[in-house]
Amino acid sequence: MSTVLDLHPTPGHPAAAVAAVHEALDGVDVDGVAPGDYAGVVAEAARARSRLHALELRLVAAAERSQVAREAGCASTGAWLSKQTRSGTATAARAVKLATDLDDHLPATSAALAEGSVSTEHASVIAHATSRLPRNLSTDQVATVEASLVEKARRVDPAQLRRLARRALAAVEDDTSVVDAHEERQVRDEEGAARDRTRLTLHDNGDGTLSGHFTVPLLAGSILRKILEAMTAPRRSRVGHTTDWAHQRGAAFAQLLEHLPTDHLHSKVAATVVVTLDLETLRGRLKAAGLDTGDLVSAAQARRLACQAGIVPAVLDGASLPLDLGRSSRLFTEAQRVAGATRHTSCAADRCEVPYAWCELHHRTPWSRDGRTDLADMVPLCGFHHRRIHDPGHDHRRLPDGSVRFTRRT
Repeated sequence: MSTVLDLHPTPGHPAAAVAAVHEALDGVDVDGVAPGDYAGVVAEAARARSRLHALELRLVAAAERSQVAREAGCASTGAWLSKQTRSGTATAARAVKLATDLDDHLPATSAALAEGSVSTEHASVIAHATSRLPRNLSTDQVATVEASLVEKARRVDPAQLRRLARRALAAVEDDTSVVDAHEERQVRDEEGAARDRTRLTLHDNGDGTLSGHFTVPLLAGSILRKILEAMTAPRRSRVGHTTDWAHQRGAAFAQLLEHLPTDHLHSKVAATVVVTLDLETLRGRLKAAGLDTGDLVSAAQARRLACQAGIVPAVLDGASLPLDLGRSSRLFTEAQRVAGATRHTSCAADRCEVPYAWCELHHRTPWSRDGRTDLADMVPLCGFHHRRIHDPGHDHRRLPDGSVRFTRRT
């Protein structure tokens, strides 16, 4: 049996309504629903949920006006609400914002939510859309736009409403070019915000896998989704066979990463994985091969990668490439960088562990002092140490093992 805090409420008190809901739900038996009634019951349950959300938001708005949070010793109404609902501070803060918007200036949306004809997701879309309207609109014009959005919300889902809401200005603006410009500004602002929110985190699980989480702009995400869907589109499958689509997309993503083109990057070789293996491993010997990122792959994996374009196999004892250019070239070449991966695994600075793949190539004898662009004169340095080697405030010297030690000038 569910319980509700006994506030001895009088009829019409919100607590009395909530208590009645709890009491009604305690006796529900879904097994008695006829198949033909499921649709209607589910729809009414959703409507009841929206009405309860409306009541909750009205209470939150009233709590904000009454400064309940301050009396409870909480930093904000959001913090107070999070404590009451265990919903998390971010979710609670969004709820408080929506509650105050509905209470302050969205009467039509508030009424529709209270009757259960729209959801809180719809209400959030409408609140956001009206906040983006031009500031020169009158109160009546804003109300007209809101009413138009509420009417649309009764017919479409929140995602569809969000797309329609970008042109909400059309409810009070006959000039299509003005509506187009307003929509364009919204999309441009969203794209800018999306770029600011773009993130990628990667974590080596220590078991041969790497996990990550990313947030990218919608365009980039849509491109990725379409590529993965094309790579995993159902073809012939066995009858009764259940496909693990998450695994299929993961495998396709891994395949995509191995075939990324690098030709148009500022430095193609900076994104080229170099696999170092000896000739015997290529011929079948069981020996792990090294990557220029500092990681290892199995012999079988290395032989597979040796067949791929865009992943360079540096086979020791194999065919040579022109690696010494003397004074004929100012910059080190792709071939020289690839060859350097067979000699270096990290930044040449003493005790620096930044992988070679992330390093910039420095002339041991500066080009300005007649240095040569030869492999023997190539020093891989991470961005930090490359800046430091050119910093007049620091000295550096080469150690017997070939590494470079830096000291601050006094």
